[in-house]
Amino acid sequence: MIAAIKPSGSRTRGLLAYLYGPGRHDEHLDPHIVAAFATLGLPDPGRDENATLTELARHLDAPVALRNSEFGKPVADHVWHCPVRAAPEDRHLSDTEWADIAHRIVTAAGIAPEGDDLACRWIAVRHADDHIHILATTVREDGRRPKLHGSGRRIGDACRQIEHDYGLRRLNKGDRTATRGPSQAEMHKAERLGWEQTSRAWLQDRIRAAIPHAASIEELLAYLEADDVMVTPRRGPSGDLIGYSAGRPGDLDKNGQQIYHPGGKIAPDLTLPKLRARLESSTPEEHPTARRNQPGTPWEQAIDALDTLRPAATSSDEHNPQVQAQISALGELIEATAQMAPADLSSDLRAASRTFARAQRSQVRAEQAAAHTLRTAARDIVHTATGPNSSALAALTATLVWAVILAARWHDANCHAQQAAAARQTVQHLQAAADTALNPTLTHLTTRQPAPHHQRTLATDVRVSLPDHADRILADPAWPALATVLTDAEAKGHQPGRLLAEAAAQRELTTARQPARVLITRIQHTARNPAPNRRSEAARLRSQGLTTRPQPAAETPPPAPATEANRARPRR
Repeated sequence: MIAAIKPSGSRTRGLLAYLYGPGRHDEHLDPHIVAAFATLGLPDPGRDENATLTELARHLDAPVALRNSEFGKPVADHVWHCPVRAAPEDRHLSDTEWADIAHRIVTAAGIAPEGDDLACRWIAVRHADDHIHILATTVREDGRRPKLHGSGRRIGDACRQIEHDYGLRRLNKGDRTATRGPSQAEMHKAERLGWEQTSRAWLQDRIRAAIPHAASIEELLAYLEADDVMVTPRRGPSGDLIGYSAGRPGDLDKNGQQIYHPGGKIAPDLTLPKLRARLESSTPEEHPTARRNQPGTPWEQAIDALDTLRPAATSSDEHNPQVQAQISALGELIEATAQMAPADLSSDLRAASRTFARAQRSQVRAEQAAAHTLRTAARDIVHTATGPNSSALAALTATLVWAVILAARWHDANCHAQQAAAARQTVQHLQAAADTALNPTLTHLTTRQPAPHHQRTLATDVRVSLPDHADRILADPAWPALATVLTDAEAKGHQPGRLLAEAAAQRELTTARQPARVLITRIQHTARNPAPNRRSEAARLRSQGLTTRPQPAAETPPPAPATEANRARPRR
């Protein structure tokens, strides 16, 4: 159940005309009062043919008129309007049930506290099966104004209790970090102009898409202007940037003037201070060109960066500001991947980025410097000139799935219901993208699967290294492709059993739908380079005249214990 307080000005008669009228978009059927501040002597134009809207408006505005006559200055914005709507799948509630709900809402809001005979006047009008409209005039019978501060939060709490009591769809409790929903006027305007999104939703997508491209707030605003976003920076007397507003081209008011929205009205985490903290948490010299000599492509470096999220997200310190910062940067990495991915993946990845925006912000204050590695990876991806190969893209999307699962678990541990739900929905979009990305690689690997006798040897490695998951791995249709990956890694000097154990340690397999597919992408990433050789490394150091000797424990782990599979492994 959703109750939304709407700004309604000072025209009680005008709002009544809408509530009792035919409706502008949805047809109004049988409008009538189901509850009110008084049960006797109240005119109801929906049920009494002699009652008029003007008479009802005067009845509701009586305390307002009395106050105006005493003080001489008219009360402004005294109309309080709160539609209350049930979910589409909820049962139809009776007038009696809606009346009880209306009483509970006005009590929670402070419009009519329980037992207060001098409270505000109000009515609840029903003109559809699934919702009511509560209208109140915010001047009490004693001439004072009601205390409505925090009424939205209190009404939300009342709605959660109403859902429980009436067996309705249960919504997650809000935490004041959500974006403001679009108004009916915004939705109707978008429909009239043929836009798929309202202006604020459109601006939010553009700003989030620009964040990975910028290293400072000035760069961000310049990028937005280049992307056809109308930007008006606000500067102080010293010339320093102190705020900004953004507008969508063609979004004009009734006077033909461009409409601008402050960053904080677009989304709570897109204010100037929060954007500056995110963008300027990295040092300026860390531009992609300064890291050209690092091993691996930006896509492979992003996978390594995502591995930094696991230890922090699974730590016992639940309200961890470093994890919150990394989750925020994870959204930027998803957005960067969506921008640079092939067309067949971009739809699912963009849906994931848009959904994960809700999971990026919570009441935990982010320590933005902790997300430096992830933000660097996102920036590298959008600045790279070449796209990823199929195996790197499959590995990255699979790793993103696991990272978002960890984010959902962290939000659950901190009782962030809205964020956890958004993260779980994001996993569905990412999983679809990961499946699409891996399919070509699976087809290619399966055509190269090793001989049956060698697959049996590798199956023994699986049973020895991962005994708890071996049956599921070997029953996975992707097992022949995994066998090919292990064979390729073995040819580079890696030990299959050790690779399997390392992959399972980085991504637990209990929750994996298809564990063999998970292991394929992880092992391909880990074993993409030949295994280090201690003798060749020592020879290289001697040839360079270096005296430092490689440390055996750090360079090469101790050999795995010999098994029947190791002894019987055929030579190729």
